[in-house]
Amino acid sequence: MKKIHYRGFMKLIGIGFLIIFLLGSLAFAEAGKPIKPSPNDKCQVCGMFVAKYPKWISEIIFKDGSYAFFDGPKDMFKYYHDLGKYNPSKKTSDILAVYVTEYYSTKLMPAEKMFFIKGSDVNGPMGDELIPIESEKNAKGFMKDHNGKKILRFDEITSEELK
Repeated sequence: MKKIHYRGFMKLIGIGFLIIFLLGSLAFAEAGKPIKPSPNDKCQVCGMFVAKYPKWISEIIFKDGSYAFFDGPKDMFKYYHDLGKYNPSKKTSDILAVYVTEYYSTKLMPAEKMFFIKGSDVNGPMGDELIPIESEKNAKGFMKDHNGKKILRFDEITSEELK
């Protein structure tokens, strides 16, 4: 009889660990999703209240669950390229996800998948802005329609390109 109870107990422990693992996996999956800013959230570069500009919100989510909001992609890239200045406790390796609001859909999307138009006649809350477009075809159309100067991908946007 002791063996039957022991085996049953071990099965319960195994099921418990499985449940904890699955719940932990779900929580981690949710951690990288975009976050909606509150009316009090400010851009970490310029200090503007970001919720006032929902069509321009950008954000960085860190692995520890903390995050930073921005009033546009340009300020987000300034922060990203100079974390030591804006958030000395973080490194780029601490970043879990980066989101920007896609121009046409106005949905937060992964910044790494976007095409960014530099030098167009469309301004963001702070003036000259990098315009995130989801597809290359739409980016080329936007360039033509709005006098864009250059199409850049995420990894092509350097501190020099932000000047």
